[in-house]
Amino acid sequence: KSSKREWKPLEDHSCTDVPWLLLFILFCIGMGFICGFSIATGAAARLLLGYDSYGNICGQKNVKVEGIVNSGLDLTHKKYVFFLDPCNIDLVHQKIKSIALCVSACPRKELKTLADIQKFAETNGSNLCSYELQPSEYTTDSRAAKLCPKYPVPESAPIPFFHRCAPVNISCYAKFAEALITFVSDSSVLHRLIICLFYLFSFAVLSMILMVIIRYISRVLVWILTTLVILGSLGGTGVLWWLYAKQRISASALETQIAKDNLQALLIYAIAATVFTVCFANDCIVFLFLSSCWFLFFYSGKSIHHFLFYPYLFLGSPVPNEEGFVEFRMAGPLKYMWWYHVVGLIWISEFILACQQMTVAGAVVTYYFTREKRNLPFTPILASVNRLVCYHLGTVAKGSFIITLVKIPRMIFMYIHTQLKGKENACARCMLKACICCLWCLEKCLTYLNQNAYTATAINSTNFCTSAKDAFVILVENALRVAAINTVGDFMLFLGKVLIVCSTGLAGIMLLNYQQDYTIWVLPLIIVCLFAFLVAHCFLSTYEMVVDVLFLCFAIDTKYNDGSPGREFYMDKVLM
Repeated sequence: KSSKREWKPLEDHSCTDVPWLLLFILFCIGMGFICGFSIATGAAARLLLGYDSYGNICGQKNVKVEGIVNSGLDLTHKKYVFFLDPCNIDLVHQKIKSIALCVSACPRKELKTLADIQKFAETNGSNLCSYELQPSEYTTDSRAAKLCPKYPVPESAPIPFFHRCAPVNISCYAKFAEALITFVSDSSVLHRLIICLFYLFSFAVLSMILMVIIRYISRVLVWILTTLVILGSLGGTGVLWWLYAKQRISASALETQIAKDNLQALLIYAIAATVFTVCFANDCIVFLFLSSCWFLFFYSGKSIHHFLFYPYLFLGSPVPNEEGFVEFRMAGPLKYMWWYHVVGLIWISEFILACQQMTVAGAVVTYYFTREKRNLPFTPILASVNRLVCYHLGTVAKGSFIITLVKIPRMIFMYIHTQLKGKENACARCMLKACICCLWCLEKCLTYLNQNAYTATAINSTNFCTSAKDAFVILVENALRVAAINTVGDFMLFLGKVLIVCSTGLAGIMLLNYQQDYTIWVLPLIIVCLFAFLVAHCFLSTYEMVVDVLFLCFAIDTKYNDGSPGREFYMDKVLM
């Protein structure tokens, strides 16, 4: 009966799935409570004020840590963290391998001997050696070599807001400074950075141009895109073979190892381009016969024309380590709370993506089911956002939670597969991969169904389950149309992405051809083509989303209207 329920587009608006919105809000409040608990138990103070190697927080009174001699000190007047060897950095574990102390002032000038360190302590009242040594013992006690800073002590200054003494002279980090200076001083590197920035700008411009073009040439879009890509593939393949032959004949091109590597890379690119061109041309001949779905792209272009361009921290409890100092480690139930935040991260990210889908769906639905297009809202996107916030956040929360339930097991299986790599037998490896693959397929199917459920909600203001069921019935009744639209539509968008990638890749090859002596082609071109595809996908995926929403609107329109008086179609004559 629900499949025959009358659809009333945009005639009524009501709140949907309110309990799920409340559940989502409570979950977010729980995440905030956990963060607040970590702040209240001292995590924020340790992060901002800093702490020494004995578990004392600088600038305040501290509680004694059992088993640690120098813990529980009153450091109210010692507000800065000072490292005995600040230049000893462990890049692997991302920390400074040095004893940390709380001091009242950072050494503002270089201290070359223990006598200078002693004089600094007596003059400024800032003891730079460990707490058990008095300033008078710095030059006489044998323990000073271990408990005092490595000298010469570099000039340092406190980092604003974080109360850490940091060396002023960059020579302390000589190896990092040397690498940075070498990188910046290399004019070829700067030149390549400029080229990469130019490419990134070009990707976005080409994608925007293609979207505008689709708006006006949708009637012949398939033929134009196919022709351009085939001609581009043929031309690109010819250019690659020409460059290979040119460098192969040239004797000077083989003088350096880099030139030899570039020659081999050109050969690989040329062969790959030839295979791609042959296979692609055969596929295009088949898809040209299925190109009658251009009308949805035309309609998508018209609708996008109206609305598209819219713009733990747990530091844990103090625990003695093997060196006699303090480390903060999570213990008890708290150490499992990060899982709560992982689930929250996935759910919130899916919630944001679902809001995007619902917003686009609402704007397209408003465009489609408004008979007089001059009566459209001035900003359909903002009108759709308003409806989403006022009525349908609960539906979005429920749909995103369903995707989260599928993502989490898949991530767990992927983590287990990574941890057991090389240890499990072939059967277990096969079962894990099969589970991961099945969950991935389920996630893609649910994502597609969710998007159509959001469209049904935008049309009728029904809850998620009812909308999903109604949308599923419509899709099943139009299964062949769905297959044709998804196949041909995705292929057309893929043509656009290929066109952008080929254009930028060919331009990159021509530019790199003038830098044969010091540029290796393989990695830069791979990075350029990858970013070109990602940027093109971000732009053109909007068309894919709009096509899916328009198709569902079209299917509903043709099912419940026949053009007779009182049951006129919402579609215009072109789409009809």
